[in-house]
Amino acid sequence: MTSTQPTSAATAVPATAGGGPRRRLAISVGGVAVLLAALDAYVVVGVLTDIMDSLHIADTRLERVTPVVTGFLLGYVAGMPLLGSLSDRFGRRALLVASLLGFGLGSALTAASGAVLTAASGGEIWLLTGGRTLQGIAGGALLPVTVALVSDLWPDRDRHLVLGNIGAAQELGSVLGPLYGVAVAALLGSWRGIFWLNLPLVAVAIILVWRAVPGGPPTATAPRRTDIVGGLLLAVVLGAVVVALYNPDPERSVLPAWGWPVLAGAGAVTVLFVLWERRARTRLLDLTGAAKGPFFAALTASWCAGVALMVTLVDVELVAQTLLGKGGVQATLVLTRFLVALPVGAVLGGLLLRSGRLSERIVTVGGLLLAALAYVLVAGWPTDVLAARYAGVLPRLDTDLALAGLGLGLVIAPLSAAALRATPPPQHGVASSAVVVARTMGMLIGVAALTAWGLHRFHSLTAHLDFPLVFGKPADEQKRLLTAYTHALQAALRTEYREIFLITAAVCLLGAVAAMFLGSPRRLGSEAERS
Repeated sequence: MTSTQPTSAATAVPATAGGGPRRRLAISVGGVAVLLAALDAYVVVGVLTDIMDSLHIADTRLERVTPVVTGFLLGYVAGMPLLGSLSDRFGRRALLVASLLGFGLGSALTAASGAVLTAASGGEIWLLTGGRTLQGIAGGALLPVTVALVSDLWPDRDRHLVLGNIGAAQELGSVLGPLYGVAVAALLGSWRGIFWLNLPLVAVAIILVWRAVPGGPPTATAPRRTDIVGGLLLAVVLGAVVVALYNPDPERSVLPAWGWPVLAGAGAVTVLFVLWERRARTRLLDLTGAAKGPFFAALTASWCAGVALMVTLVDVELVAQTLLGKGGVQATLVLTRFLVALPVGAVLGGLLLRSGRLSERIVTVGGLLLAALAYVLVAGWPTDVLAARYAGVLPRLDTDLALAGLGLGLVIAPLSAAALRATPPPQHGVASSAVVVARTMGMLIGVAALTAWGLHRFHSLTAHLDFPLVFGKPADEQKRLLTAYTHALQAALRTEYREIFLITAAVCLLGAVAAMFLGSPRRLGSEAERS
């Protein structure tokens, strides 16, 4: 694929030895921008109660502030495909600068919410949600454009380690986000300080991007037109699916009252999207010249990894709180075993690919099989898991969570590399964004479906349980009845979590099967040439 590149493209992409320091600076700036967006994806988790207090929302009305969390992810997913395509047309620098400006504007709106509108109006929630959504839309471009920038600046054989580092920066945001938010809020005296701090950081990033990242389209060929209509239709579909799966009261039903109508609307818009893409001269995802089988295999494996990732983030912390008796901060510390291993696995995956001994297919299959094994082990956690040891030495809880994080981290670099290798250079922005969109949709859809099913399962397991009436009974009898009731609830919770983690293991196995079709590097190149 690279042999057909025009000679003049080399002047637009400083991939020569002389351009080494500049390209390292360019990708470092892109990595920092990715980290900044990733931090803000999770930053509100640690300060959510502070936000509720400042907006005069009662602790019992958590659903009122939930859109603040989901707004960022919705914008992140919906805007990514179109923005990745725009970077192929207008160049990486232009999109990075525009995205950073949008991210800064969204940060300012988020920080100003509540200070601009009165609490009685209720409008501060929507200003806050709008600011977070704008942050998500702008942040959604930073990762795929930076990944595509790697393909511009590094030859095919040398880009794996760089992709692993970019993936590690993305995953590091999930590790540091909540802690970063709490620390900055404490230092600056308010949760709004988190978002005001983004403004000088964005300004510095824009200056560095302008100096380090090459301008203009990534190749010397004429830039193709962008499918604005297709991008907007796809954004509507993705947004509608997310809204339909958001259920503030999953105990009563799997979907909310508006769920099925919104999903039906998403289906109708999907049909319009397919019809448009078949007739349009310029398509959002033009797979001409691409190895379609390996490309869609990468998307499927990425979706499965996203399901496992988000289920872990949600359910491990719930296990720590409900079964292990941990408080909020302590439960987060339990999860750090997984979160620390995730970026380690991302870097390791890049190193394994760079060695040249292992292909993207082998590393991805191995990572997902390792993750599947880890979730089977987690599903089998005993009651005294905190005291359990492997061979009397390795703490079981720590080991199992680290294996899960390591396995999911391993697949980040090879899936991005396989998607880029399976598509021609003009499509790299769209290809990289498609991989991230698939994983993020897996995160949203997977956790929504499994959480709704898990709550339903818990209620079915406890439907026969009634709180014991202990008034007027001897103290020993009261204690016995309450203990039996507590043990029954704990058993129901263990059954629920065990089944959720077994399903997660099955999803990882499905991803491993899909990864078998990634193909070898040589095969991908020949298949693309035949297309």
